[in-house]
Amino acid sequence: MAARSGGFLLLLLLLGLAARGPAAAAAAKMKVVEEPNSFGLNNPFLPQTSRLQPKRDPSPLSGPAHLFRLSGKCFSLVESTYKYELCPFHNVTQHEQTFRWNAYSGILGIWHEWEISNNTFRGMWMRDGDSCRSRSRQSKVELTCGKSNRLAHVSEPSTCVYALTFETPLVCHPHSLLVYPALPAALQHRWDQVEQDLADELITSQGYEKSLRALFEEAGYLKTPEDSDSVREGGAKALAFQTLENCSEAHRELWKEVRRLRSLLTQHGIPYAQAAETPPSEHGGPRTPTDGTAEQLRGDPGRRGNTL
Repeated sequence: MAARSGGFLLLLLLLGLAARGPAAAAAAKMKVVEEPNSFGLNNPFLPQTSRLQPKRDPSPLSGPAHLFRLSGKCFSLVESTYKYELCPFHNVTQHEQTFRWNAYSGILGIWHEWEISNNTFRGMWMRDGDSCRSRSRQSKVELTCGKSNRLAHVSEPSTCVYALTFETPLVCHPHSLLVYPALPAALQHRWDQVEQDLADELITSQGYEKSLRALFEEAGYLKTPEDSDSVREGGAKALAFQTLENCSEAHRELWKEVRRLRSLLTQHGIPYAQAAETPPSEHGGPRTPTDGTAEQLRGDPGRRGNTL
């Protein structure tokens, strides 16, 4: 009897090991893949119109030729709840790293021009970013010596103006950011002549600075005032409604988007404050007064029509 019980227990033990064997093997082969968290950047509730929309194209490549190898590459830095991304000679962007359905993503500047002082490239200006109150966001990128290419620091010294520090071994040589060696031979010759004119007192210090600026503008390192004005005007025109029909069409599209978002909120049981809205059909077309009193125009201190 004892032998039969022992055999039965041994059989149960063998069956248990056999059952655990494949499970243990499967557990050993199990691989947990951790996907990178995109937070709100690819949120399906975001409309396509929320994608980043630059106001203009970046300026052409300019400056020291050995820095051109940075073009087409991007470098990121996460600080607090924001991810900053610098793409030299292209743009600077900011992405909010939260789970909010409307997490902010925006452009902090588009490659525009160099900042030059003491005949040295001091920084890269990224201008004409997303609107910020009555102006556009802009960023200055300072290049410093480092062991590797990396975005080291981001700050906002004043409202909507950002300061970035980019470390790279490409600027460790003491002459790596000098302007004169980067110029074409013809412009170097003109610079030599300007220096000689200043030494011979043929031009003043103010004339010397103006001549150098003209050289830098011709080389593409700086933008002329006319170029900067045309960029700003182009950005303003892109945001303006040229006709009443364009304005009405934009309002209809906005109304459709509002209804879509409300439907999503209702579908997911998210409460929201429903303000009174006027459908697009009630905006278009002239209004006819219902009585004999003429409508007073905004800013008009008197009444329209004959008041005698």
